[in-house]
Amino acid sequence: MLEFAESIVHKEEVKSTPSSSRHEHRGLAAALPFLILGVVAVTGIFIPVVHDFSGQGSYQAADIVWMLIASALVLLMTPGLSFFYGGMVSKKNVISTMLQSFIATGLMSVLWVVCGFSLAFGKSWHGLIGNPFTFAFFHGLNGHAPNLGVHTQIVLTIPLLLYALFQMKFAIITPALVVGATAERIRFTAYVLFMILFSLFVYAPLAHWTWHPDGFLYKMGVLDFAGGTVVHISAGCAALAGALVLKPRKVHQFGEPTKPARITYVLLGTGLLWFGWFGFNAGSALTAGPLAVSAFATTNTASAAAGLAWIFFDALRGRKPSALGFCIGAVVGLVAITPAAGFVGIPQSIFIGFTAAVISNLAVYWKSKTSIDDTLDVFPCHGIGGMVGMLLTGIFASKQINPAGNDGLWYGGTSFFLHQVSGMCIAVLYAFTVSWILFKLINWLYPLRVRDKDEEIGLDISQHDESL
Repeated sequence: MLEFAESIVHKEEVKSTPSSSRHEHRGLAAALPFLILGVVAVTGIFIPVVHDFSGQGSYQAADIVWMLIASALVLLMTPGLSFFYGGMVSKKNVISTMLQSFIATGLMSVLWVVCGFSLAFGKSWHGLIGNPFTFAFFHGLNGHAPNLGVHTQIVLTIPLLLYALFQMKFAIITPALVVGATAERIRFTAYVLFMILFSLFVYAPLAHWTWHPDGFLYKMGVLDFAGGTVVHISAGCAALAGALVLKPRKVHQFGEPTKPARITYVLLGTGLLWFGWFGFNAGSALTAGPLAVSAFATTNTASAAAGLAWIFFDALRGRKPSALGFCIGAVVGLVAITPAAGFVGIPQSIFIGFTAAVISNLAVYWKSKTSIDDTLDVFPCHGIGGMVGMLLTGIFASKQINPAGNDGLWYGGTSFFLHQVSGMCIAVLYAFTVSWILFKLINWLYPLRVRDKDEEIGLDISQHDESL
């Protein structure tokens, strides 16, 4: 926590402040996170205990079992992401990068219980945001859903609490994705603060707009089956904002070559992500039925096609096929199919994976020609991949796959396609703008970047005093 304390006082002020006063400031800064968590913990004991929710609604045991499994699968994606990112950074930054992703499992879990779920799925305020007190501290999740403004099908088959837990896993991994763009130069405590603010001011509003039945994008007819807009576009645009605010790493400025620390970590992370993504997409069907099976199939197919397309496209351009390339391509395919998984057919998912891989591959190449230092290409892969997925959902969605969806442009749904384009543009503009403001605000309060000497020795030692 020393870094957190140092960041709240400018160097000039530190030099001119008496030693005893500096220690007081550092002590307060170090104690603040613990005190906030303590207040939350104490508040929890005053929340009334509610009776068992087993009698509410007509639940299906098979759906409950499947959604419990799906929730666990989605949670597994975050440690998978940690390995995926950790393997691609330099050896002196592996632990810091992995921890910046993995800490979201604790941070977002508590925040989601306290107010996050309420902001995303509570009683809507003009279709923009939920009432933060609707389900504060998860109180009231045993209630009857039609009176609480959530999807009717959720109440009919699974407890509302289970739906809240499933959605929690999405809220966990989204800010963790941004880590890849700011890796190797951002202060740990500053990024923790960003995660909190991002969840409250970017993720929760986008989730409300897109998935709450009173959200304005939902009412517009925008379709996002499992998070192309809410998760990947928001994280990708936040990543671009973070990279711009933080400025390039020293090695990037000087053009020094960098090598991934552990390709085996990347392979392991990709396997965990691919495995967990079945819960991410097939779980978004919310039932153990045919729609979950279809989403499962399209997810695997798109990822497979994208992984192959990436390395084959590399070979076409004279590069050797690489393990890293296949892994990145597979993840891009998973990203692109996410908004479409429950709305498109299996043959179309091949095209979605193939197209997303080629476009993201080119985006990575074009980005490499600029001064933008998105360390692990989060924007080209997650941001662009999510946009491609949203647009192709607007083209290939079919009511034959999901009657609750719509027919895309390929099947005559011109107006629906235009709604997808509009929804995508709104999400991109909002996520980038607000994230840029948040990074700027944090940088004003607590400098985002580590000191030059800390960046040189690596964040594992300078931020955490740990090493491989």
